[in-house]
Amino acid sequence: MHRSQVEKISKALADETRLRIFEAISGAKHMNCGEIVSMRGVTPATVSHHLKILSEAGLIACRRQGQFVYSQAVPEAIKAYTRALAKIAHSKRGRRHSLAR
Repeated sequence: MHRSQVEKISKALADETRLRIFEAISGAKHMNCGEIVSMRGVTPATVSHHLKILSEAGLIACRRQGQFVYSQAVPEAIKAYTRALAKIAHSKRGRRHSLAR
């Protein structure tokens, strides 16, 4: 996983609402926007915005079924992200980069 993708995923999960939405989607087989709105108490527009960011980060996949768009987690993305973070943490070069910022 490229560093830019690690940064994109980190930014996506740094937002509390997005993290909660991602947790809800990860705990279910799939969810539609209406289900997320009713569980999380946020507007449909806000949910759509957060779903777009999670999708662009590769954390969720969305598919249309009739009038609904269902979102599901992409477990491979989290596995790759975790491996990339571990690699950064164990790399001398990675430690220097993180301290330089």
